[in-house]
Amino acid sequence: MQVFTDSPEATEDLGEELGKLLQPDDVVALVGELGAGKTVFVHGIARGLGVEDTVSSPSFLIVQEYRGQCPLFHCDFYRVNSYQELEDIGWEEYLNRGGVVVIEWANLIPEALPGEYLRVVFSFCEPSASSRCLEFYPIGRRYQEIVKELAKRCGYWE
Repeated sequence: MQVFTDSPEATEDLGEELGKLLQPDDVVALVGELGAGKTVFVHGIARGLGVEDTVSSPSFLIVQEYRGQCPLFHCDFYRVNSYQELEDIGWEEYLNRGGVVVIEWANLIPEALPGEYLRVVFSFCEPSASSRCLEFYPIGRRYQEIVKELAKRCGYWE
């Protein structure tokens, strides 16, 4: 599914709708250039999960934890140099703690991704500087169902 948003607010709203569909142990892998809207999208996911705290980029911490209807583990692989670094912080535990794991820059350490997850690719698009294209690639049946429901709720069709 490919979705176009025309403002940061629209990107965040789309994230919120996705957040409402996510459940414990779901993994969302975000990919895209710097400034393409990944963190804005995570703000929406957090809102959809009932997180009341302000969500910030975890660039220097690797993982930020938030409480909502289920835990949100917001990860950023931008400054991670190897899978070993993730293992050192207990990465596998994050994947099995009953929370939603959202990873920015997931393409940088692909071996950290589980067998099934939702990949969202962000890119800049016309007509304005705030326009974004988000492409959803479900890896696994559960994520196919999530994308299908998201498309239905947002009025988009594959």
